[in-house]
Amino acid sequence: MLLPFLIVIATIISIESEGPVIYKQKRIGLNGKEFEMYKFRSMRADAEKLLHELLEKNEIGNGMFKMLNDPRITRVGKWLRKFSIDELPQLFNVLKGDMSLVGPRPPIESELQDYKQWHYFRFATLPGLTGLWQVSGRSSIKEFDAVVEMDYEYIRNWSLWLDFKLLLKTVPVVLFAKNTA
Repeated sequence: MLLPFLIVIATIISIESEGPVIYKQKRIGLNGKEFEMYKFRSMRADAEKLLHELLEKNEIGNGMFKMLNDPRITRVGKWLRKFSIDELPQLFNVLKGDMSLVGPRPPIESELQDYKQWHYFRFATLPGLTGLWQVSGRSSIKEFDAVVEMDYEYIRNWSLWLDFKLLLKTVPVVLFAKNTA
């Protein structure tokens, strides 16, 4: 059902900038297992190479990189991110069993160097497309420990009902582009 929409998005990305349409990145998931996560490319093709130059401008602290006006993001990428459209290819990760619809954000391996011991409990469940952090403020939350505390609350209180509520709360966050960077 989403295929025509995905094709249009892929076409727009390929017209705007060179490079692959789908961005693949190694992430850490359930029990610390590495997997390849898919996203629509929203940054320049050389974004990974430029990251080390921007690390001092990280706005969320150790454990995760976020920057409000990241110069690596393309014009189309800003729009894709605003409405979380760049995340749609992660549905393939859900189908493969690497991710769930709801759960903690999967980190990249280099972020683990800043993890405290208590942060590792995040690997006790599948990472998700959405979660408590995403519906509770997303980019407005500037402390990584606050993100991890929300993941801990989610894991400790997990239920199908909680997943259902978080999925419902995700809809207006995405449709109205709340707290996006």
